[in-house]
Amino acid sequence: MLANKKKDRYKILVALLSILLVIPMTSASAMHIMEGYIPGGHCILWGVICIPFLIAGAISMKKQMSGDGRVKLLLALAGAFVFVISSLKIPSVTGSCSHPTGTGLGAILFGPSVMSVLGIIVLIFQALLLAHGGLTTLGANTFSMAIAGPFLSYGIFALLKKLKAPIGLNIFLATALGDLFTYCVTSFQLAFAFPGDSFGYSILKFMGIFATTQVPIAIAEGILSVIIFNVLNANCQKELKTLRVI
Repeated sequence: MLANKKKDRYKILVALLSILLVIPMTSASAMHIMEGYIPGGHCILWGVICIPFLIAGAISMKKQMSGDGRVKLLLALAGAFVFVISSLKIPSVTGSCSHPTGTGLGAILFGPSVMSVLGIIVLIFQALLLAHGGLTTLGANTFSMAIAGPFLSYGIFALLKKLKAPIGLNIFLATALGDLFTYCVTSFQLAFAFPGDSFGYSILKFMGIFATTQVPIAIAEGILSVIIFNVLNANCQKELKTLRVI
């Protein structure tokens, strides 16, 4: 009887997260770093930097996929979550935008390298289907959203876990700060491409503009991540233990 109730709750969780796939998207008038916005040399550089992370992520994902079937389902839902939540955007810096990333929670569950693979898949679909981001800027967007942010989120989570911080506070800080760090990296990328008279002034200018919209978005993402994790913790403890999250 108890097992059936847990299965029913798990089905409800899957249904709720699946609803994210049919939420209407806002107009794709704003983008990550948009198509053709940064110089070609920068596009190539960021693409090359991403390669070792993607290779490591593919190896890690293969191991994850060979395990429990419900873990595979959670992995798919993590990708869907990133796709939808990172498509909800607010125009910010010229050539870019502010939006949640969703990659922090995935990094906590599956590790940061796996999120690099899920992230680049999401970014490719967004570029092709939503005109959100671009193929030429795929490397830059992948590094900021699917590599830098997730690695920071995972590092904060691992550190606070060792310090025995409350799990809710841990999830909130890890995902919110990972979101903010994504935009610190994006600011660096834009300042690197367009340094103006001073690289330092340029990066501070980009970060200052992003902060106006990104700070409240990061806080909201942190709260949402805690809510989702609490649902997972209540219904999928076996899977979370398998993933060594708890």
